Formats: sequence, C-alpha cells, structure tokens
Amino acid sequence: MLYTTHDRSGIAKVLQFLKAHHLEYLSGEDLSEVLKISRVAVWKHIKKIQSLGYEIESKQNLGYRLTGTTDLMLPWEITDGLKTKQIGKTVYYFDSIDSTQNFAASIAKKHNDDGAVIIAETQISGKGRQGRKWISPRGGIWLSVILHPKFDVGKVTLVPFAAAIALSDAIKKILGIKTELKWPNDVTLNGKKIAGMIIDASIESTRIENLILGVGINFRVNPKQIEKRIKDGNNFYGVATLVGKNNEVKPAKLVQAFLEELERGLLLFEEGKTQSIVEQWSKRSSTIGKNVRVSAPEGKISGKAIKLDKDGGLIIKQDSKSLRITAGDVIHQR
Repeated sequence: MLYTTHDRSGIAKVLQFLKAHHLEYLSGEDLSEVLKISRVAVWKHIKKIQSLGYEIESKQNLGYRLTGTTDLMLPWEITDGLKTKQIGKTVYYFDSIDSTQNFAASIAKKHNDDGAVIIAETQISGKGRQGRKWISPRGGIWLSVILHPKFDVGKVTLVPFAAAIALSDAIKKILGIKTELKWPNDVTLNGKKIAGMIIDASIESTRIENLILGVGINFRVNPKQIEKRIKDGNNFYGVATLVGKNNEVKPAKLVQAFLEELERGLLLFEEGKTQSIVEQWSKRSSTIGKNVRVSAPEGKISGKAIKLDKDGGLIIKQDSKSLRITAGDVIHQR
C-alpha cells in the first residue's frame, strides 16, 4: 500500500473535506456534489478511510462526521501543520517495504525530491550500520530523508550527529522525555537504545550528489520482540520503547517535530556553525567521560572517551596517548 502527498484520489479528497468540517455532519449528497463523485463512491471512500484507522460517525438523515484520527503515519498526517520550508513537503508512505533507504536511493537523483521523506509502518529488510539488518516491527517509526545539500563534503560525517540532536529535541518537545546520545549515532533512554541513524551518501569528486538519512525509532514497540533477535550481537546493550501501548500520542506528531528540528539543525551547516553541533551533541552525550570499549576496524580499543572532535571522531585517552576513532561499536564500561 503506497500513499503520497501527490495523491489526489477520492479517498484523499473525502478525508480532506471531512477534516475541514469535523464539527459538523456532511451528507453523502453534499459530498457527492462538492467532490463530483457518486454517492456510492462516497460510501466506498468512507469505508476505506475507516479501514485506515479514522473514526467516522454516521447518522441517518445527517451524514458523516470525523470523530477520531489515525495512528498511521500517512502523508497528510505528516504534512498537515508541518512547519518546514523543504523537508517533508513530499512524503511517500508504505504499509510495508523492504527498506526505506532502498526506495529513497531509487528516487534520490530526482532533484525535485529534495527533502522527501519515505516512511513505513514496517520494513522487511531494514538497514543498519555496517551492513546489519535493522529490526523494524509495527509500532516503530522507520523513515528516510533525501537531502541534496550544498555544504562541503567534509561535513557529511556530522549529519547523523545533527539528526540525533534533532530527534532528542523532538522527543523532549512532544513526549517530555529526556534522552541521551551514544556515539556514534544512537539515541538512548535509561541506557537502552530507542533510536539509531544511518547515512548513505552519493559523492562525485568533492560534490555531494545526495545524502539519504535513515532513522529508526522504537516509538511504540515491544522491546522483548526486538531483543530476542539481536541480543547475541557483540554491540547489544538493551532496547527500550518511547511510549507504552496505552499512550495516545500519535507517531506523526513526533515525525513532524523531528523534521522541523532536523531542518533547523541542517541550517547550521550552511551557516558554517558546525562546531555548535559538536557542542550540542557533547552536552547530551552518555559516552563522553565514560570508560569505553570500542570494536573498531583497526581492532578492539579500551580507554576513556574524552571528547568529540570537529568531524565527529571520538577521542579516547589510553594511558598516556590519545586515539581518534571514526567508526566502530562502543560499549560503556562500568
């Protein structure tokens, strides 16, 4: 099932009209006349809208009235009220997909899709760092953002850090929950992972053709369902969920807040203020100041994490020397 912001189907039109008049009943005849479709078509669209999780009250001689919205992250739920200039103006929604990163890569060369968001209720082959599979059950937020940035290629490594800050701020704004950031690209809650970032970059010479930011958020998931599939991994340190099943906050609200914060954060690249990203991330970090063990490409390294450098590298003090780590898995040691 695919819906997009470009969708001008009868379903989208009927829903838009019901939303605009949610305080009153609209008869099938009125909807039929205004939207230039048959009353049978109106009825079919109403049934489809209900199947998407919307609550519609129907009363004889009065008509239909929208009484409740959906938990699905449908395009119009994200764009309605979104306060961004570019990011999220185009949204592709999938009930299920192999990977939002893969779909984003297939359309990323279309420059008119700058800022486009691909979002799915579940992924069959979600992508994690270093070729790992990202477990993506229903209840989570699995999305990719296509970017065509104009900043210097040398700053690409800081994009996941800016995204992690944006998500942390959005979570605080919408849910009132304070999270921490774990190097290199995790967002954690009480020491357990609730979100992660991945960047796929297409670079030609010194020019960035496109960046695809992948974000996975354990919004309303069963942590045990995920843990049993990844607990044997070397970098496992626990999984958490942001909200419980009875929490009524809609995931689309968190997506909106994240996209707004992300756009604000990406402006820092254009303004040459990337040091601010390093400083903001460091203040929220659960890694800085900790004794850590890192599984890096060059081998296992232990020491104390002392700071983040200007490009996002982790500086570790080991005895009398300092080491710079640019990739790897970090385990915090007690």
